[in-house]
Amino acid sequence: MKKVVIAGGGVLGSQIAFQAAYCGFDVTIWLRSQGSIGRTQPKIDNLRKSYIDAIGLMDSPQGEANWCRGIADAGSFEPAKCLEQVEKAYSGIKLELDMAAAAADADIIIESVAENVKDKIAFYQALAPLMPEKTLLCTNSSTLLPSNFAKYTGRPEKYLSLHFANSIWKNNTAEVMAQDKTSKDAFDAVIAFANDIRMVALPVNKEKNGYLLNSMLVPFLFSGLDLYVNGVSDPASIDKAWKYGTGAPRGPFEIFDVVGITTARNIALQYQKVPGLFTPILRKMMMPYNFKGMLQLFDKMIAEGKLGRSTGEGFYKYSK
Repeated sequence: MKKVVIAGGGVLGSQIAFQAAYCGFDVTIWLRSQGSIGRTQPKIDNLRKSYIDAIGLMDSPQGEANWCRGIADAGSFEPAKCLEQVEKAYSGIKLELDMAAAAADADIIIESVAENVKDKIAFYQALAPLMPEKTLLCTNSSTLLPSNFAKYTGRPEKYLSLHFANSIWKNNTAEVMAQDKTSKDAFDAVIAFANDIRMVALPVNKEKNGYLLNSMLVPFLFSGLDLYVNGVSDPASIDKAWKYGTGAPRGPFEIFDVVGITTARNIALQYQKVPGLFTPILRKMMMPYNFKGMLQLFDKMIAEGKLGRSTGEGFYKYSK
């Protein structure tokens, strides 16, 4: 594979694009509008800084504690070479509004649009006639099953899920999940691609909403949010309870701000519609949760433009 196209320039879309470009691929981000370019370019600017900062920490006396597996192997770390790759990635990523131009000659297209069923279906239907025969198509959906969309892609045998954790240059996992019609060749090719962009490819052998990571993460996030919307405590105290009690680097509300409030709302909404998102035991445990209050809170934050770190404010305020 040479040409990689990312559809959507959100938190993870921009990260996937930068990581693929860092690893030498020809990368294009397809965006819906001129306004999307204005929102995506600052993310790419920030990623350049994040990679440079990470390389500096890796080269410090505490390098082992700050290692980023997506940037370099411990035994072959060359700071100057890594910095050169960062600059090539930064200058090489293309932003494209024309879907046909973006899809032309693409070897793999990774859909990273909003976690919304109607939006994804509309995207696949528009893209289907524009893709070359060779193109593999993946979804980076956090909770939705690829089998729900396969028939809209025009190539179900070449369609599957490729899901990343946030901060992929540090948390370099890629969950690869097929649907019933995905060919073994396509599955193996996506596993190889994930490894080629310095991810640890994790095969998911059975379709599961939430895959591996989010099947564990989402119940934790909802548990924290439920404490807040029911007036039990405040976000800072809930985060501290988790961090100080477990040694984890972030609490649930810090994670919400990183993921983005819009994405968090979509996940909460999907939970109520997707019966397979949790095991029966987890679903029974979580039914008393105040999802109406959670959605009202998210709607209020979105209306006020408090979308998380990307906008400077979510549950917390962030300096530029």
